[in-house]
Amino acid sequence: MRTYFSRSCIFTIFFIFIFFIPSLCFGQDQSVNELKAEATREIKKPKVDSGKTWKTGGIFNLNFGQGSQSNWAAGGDDFSLSIASYLGVYAFYKKSRYSWDNTLDLNYGLVNTTSLGTRKNDDRIDLLSKVGYELNPKLNLAGLFNFHSQFSKGYNYNGDSSRDLLSNFLAPGYFLLSLGLDFKPAKGLSIFISPITSRWTVVRDDSLSAKGAYGVIPGEQVKKEIAAFLSATYIAKLSKVIGYNGRLDLFSNYEHNPQNVDVMMNNMFTAKLSKVLTASLGLNLIYDDDVKLFGPNHNSPGLQLKSLIAVGLSVKL
Repeated sequence: MRTYFSRSCIFTIFFIFIFFIPSLCFGQDQSVNELKAEATREIKKPKVDSGKTWKTGGIFNLNFGQGSQSNWAAGGDDFSLSIASYLGVYAFYKKSRYSWDNTLDLNYGLVNTTSLGTRKNDDRIDLLSKVGYELNPKLNLAGLFNFHSQFSKGYNYNGDSSRDLLSNFLAPGYFLLSLGLDFKPAKGLSIFISPITSRWTVVRDDSLSAKGAYGVIPGEQVKKEIAAFLSATYIAKLSKVIGYNGRLDLFSNYEHNPQNVDVMMNNMFTAKLSKVLTASLGLNLIYDDDVKLFGPNHNSPGLQLKSLIAVGLSVKL
C-alpha cells in the first residue's frame, strides 16, 4: 500500500523543529543537549577574525565497542566488535558582504559478530557549498550546492540469511543546485528557502537501475527534478559540555506529486567528557517518495529511521 506524508505532517515537523527546539533550549537556561554518524553534515561555523578572509579546520571522531563471552548461560554472540568513524572539515570565507561556506562530512561504521559476520552500520558522504551576498544582517541572497552518497554497498538482510542490494557508491548519488534566500532570525538558526531548485538522482549500479530504484526510469541512470526546497539548521551550545546540531530539509517536486514532500532530518547531541573523549546521541529520519524499497513486496516508500549512541575519541584538526 502506498504511504506518504501529508503536507500537514510535513509542516508540523518543520514548525516543531524551528520553534520548539530553540524555545526548549533557551527556556532551560541552555542546560540540556553531536554524533557524526548521519548525521550530520553541519559544522558549527566559527567566528572569523576581522583581519582574516578564510577560516579552516575540522574534527575527527572514532567510536568503538567490543564484547565477548564463553560458556555464558544467558546466550548471545561469542564476540562482537563495532567501529564508527567520522571526519568533518570546513573552509569558510568572509569578506565585506560576500561569504562562501564549505563543509565535507564523511561517516563510516562496521559491526562484526560471530553469528552475523561483518555488516555496515553507517555510511555517508556529504559535501555542502553555499555562496552568499549580504542584503542585511539577517538576510543573504545565496546559491547552494550539495552532493551526498555513500562509500560502499548496502544490503537488506532477510530472515533466511539471504540479502538484497539496496545501495552502492553513486547508487544513489544526489546532486542539488539551488538559488534562494538565507534567513538568520536568531543565533545558531539558519533557514534557506528556494522556489527553484534542481536535483539530479544518479543510480550507476546496473542491477538497481534495471529495477527503477530511487525513481529513475528502469534501465536509465539519471533522473532530474525541479522543485521547491527548504533547509533549516539549528546549532546551539546547551551547556558547557553539551551541544546540539540539527538540520531539516524539505523537497517538493513540482512535476510529480508535489504533495509528497521528501524529508531529511538529522539530530545530534554531544557531551564532552574530557579533552579527547565524547559521548554522542544521533537520530536521523528520511522519507523519499521515490525510494520504493520497503513494505511486504519491497515496492513501497517508507520512513527511514536510524539512531546511534556512542562513546569515543574526538580530535580537533
